[in-house]
Amino acid sequence: MAKKKVKITLVQSPIGALPKHKLCIKGLGLKRMHQSVEVEDTPAVRGMINKVHYMLAIEGEG
Repeated sequence: MAKKKVKITLVQSPIGALPKHKLCIKGLGLKRMHQSVEVEDTPAVRGMINKVHYMLAIEGEG
């Protein structure tokens, strides 16, 4: 059974963001602007995405 993936792209700079939000971006594997990564759709990852949703573009939800 294939695990669901979510593609996320960093579209806003984390400069000036809260320190915990910066750590969420790092934990999602994003290092620079307009970088995209595919991560597994787990509750932990979904929580990090929800915390920093204002800095991300999200594709492949569901």
